[in-house]
Amino acid sequence: MEQSAAGTGPDGGTQGKDERGAPAGPDAPALSRDDAFEILSNRRRRFALHHLQHNGERAELGELSEHVAAWENDTGVQEISATERKRVYTSLQQFHLPKMDDKGVVEFDDREGVVELTPAAEQMDVYLEVVEGNDVPWSQYYLALAAVNLGLFVAALAGTYPLRLVPDAGWGLFVVTTFLVSALVHTYYSRTEMRLGDSETPPEVRG
Repeated sequence: MEQSAAGTGPDGGTQGKDERGAPAGPDAPALSRDDAFEILSNRRRRFALHHLQHNGERAELGELSEHVAAWENDTGVQEISATERKRVYTSLQQFHLPKMDDKGVVEFDDREGVVELTPAAEQMDVYLEVVEGNDVPWSQYYLALAAVNLGLFVAALAGTYPLRLVPDAGWGLFVVTTFLVSALVHTYYSRTEMRLGDSETPPEVRG
């Protein structure tokens, strides 16, 4: 499965935290694009963010661990084993949540076992492109579409029948229409199917 992730706020960064660990104002140190991609590069962290975004932005560590473990093992929360749950619980507690807390994306209270998203996380406009099996990434699709359109247009210019019967304006309309329809489908798919937090399960699990 091939994946790509994109994120961060409108200025390429997100808010930092003040001396209390709370999100600071716009003049605070921003979360860099590299830090955002580093956070999103790990599936366990993506699953944790998805659960938080979809379930009120706050969760107990035990609850979060159960859902992440269930998604990782492609099963339900009730079916995961104690070992699977503990493995996820430990890695979230000792590594992933402290890392995201340090970057200002979440606030993690280890003593209370509670994690909560910060406004900085809300600024991360996160989409994932998930490519399974023989599917084609959108980037390759657009490249192929351009090649096909170019080939048809060149064949029409060369007088190939019946392509030569289509006027130049018709070919222009055809090219614009194919790209417009493709862009609309891509936009709808990305915003409704491939965005973290917008559905019950993460995009990678649905894929």
